[in-house]
Amino acid sequence: MGMTMSEKILAKASGQKSVKAGDIVWVKVDIAMMHDLLGPWLVDGGFRRLGGKLFDKEKVVVVSDHCTPPATVQQADILKFTRDWARAQELPYYYEFQGPCHQVIVEHGHVRPGRLILGTDSHTCMAGGLGAFATGIGSTEMIGVLLTGETWLKVPETIKVVWDGKLPHGVYAKDIVLKTIKDIGHAGATYQTIEFSGTAIEDLSMDERLVLSNMAVEAGAKTGLIEPDQKVVEFIRSKGVTEEIDMISSDKDAVYTRVLHYYASELEPQVACPHEVDNVHPVSAVEGKAVDQVYLGSCTNGRISDLRIAAKILKGKKISKNIRCLVVPASQHIWMQANKEGILDILTDAGCIVNMPSCGACGGFTSGVIGAGEVVMSSSNRNFRGRMGSPKGEVYLGSPAAVAATAIEGKITDPRKYLPKEVMV
Repeated sequence: MGMTMSEKILAKASGQKSVKAGDIVWVKVDIAMMHDLLGPWLVDGGFRRLGGKLFDKEKVVVVSDHCTPPATVQQADILKFTRDWARAQELPYYYEFQGPCHQVIVEHGHVRPGRLILGTDSHTCMAGGLGAFATGIGSTEMIGVLLTGETWLKVPETIKVVWDGKLPHGVYAKDIVLKTIKDIGHAGATYQTIEFSGTAIEDLSMDERLVLSNMAVEAGAKTGLIEPDQKVVEFIRSKGVTEEIDMISSDKDAVYTRVLHYYASELEPQVACPHEVDNVHPVSAVEGKAVDQVYLGSCTNGRISDLRIAAKILKGKKISKNIRCLVVPASQHIWMQANKEGILDILTDAGCIVNMPSCGACGGFTSGVIGAGEVVMSSSNRNFRGRMGSPKGEVYLGSPAAVAATAIEGKITDPRKYLPKEVMV
């Protein structure tokens, strides 16, 4: 019987020739990632009581992203603790003020096909866009990983999601994943892998593939995988990685629990409405809903291609006088690239506020939280009650194009009316 990508990666990580869904396996971890909020601040006590020696400091990555820049004394204390801990451990890979951890570990070459990556954040699964089995774990579990480099995992079943054909004008990866989550349900893939494939997926840029894997957890998935191809190889080489790349793929006779098949040409822009990510509707169903804020950013949709498409829409225009528009590039690298291309000038000329790369507004920590009764249209990944501030606020999710179009009108807007036919990112 053939194996899925998940089974192959976990077989390799456990030193076995083959495993199958449902098996419990002990695995060796390639990368253990923590961020400031759920990292050293929480694990240090248990870590020290159990010996306090890292299994391999080359395989531990710490990213301070949730409390940067700190908005409260407590956040400043967390940040200082994290920084001091990383220094005390002499970690070679500590990143601060560089952006959300998921984007940072991808940009710095820590993510590679076939690797097993565990992190103290649910959206660690984003690394699956490069063919790594990546998933979130709790801080307590991370203590054991830091000390031994090992843990146990149940080999997940896999749902195969096939998107074939060409995406229509003004429709993006965000629309693909929102439609997929609507059909699977917010808990429909619990402890399963979602494996994305099909010609529409193959056509996506690396930026857009990461959107799919990032949001797999919003259907409850353990991870979201995409088979690596030449685009992945070129991307990883661009990060300075020279070692051989494991071009892992599922066998043709691999077993899936479900197979969902879609035709990309039939898709239209989608919007996730409060307060669940699977409460998804075509944009036409919610068009005209007034908003107070739009947010373009996050580890889901704050990459350079997202900023480029927003700039195409907003160039020469002004955002609605009734709203504020926050732009948060997904990393310092992307911020610099956008600045070099003149994108930040276009966005600020339109009236946007460009903040530094951070998890701040997306998670409702800093720099742009919403108040009671306020409505936000966001390119981020989660619209739970209270996600971006007040529990009495409302968060709608859409593509960066939908966010930019909404910024112009001050109400949820179909982005296609603002996109010339030749603009396809």
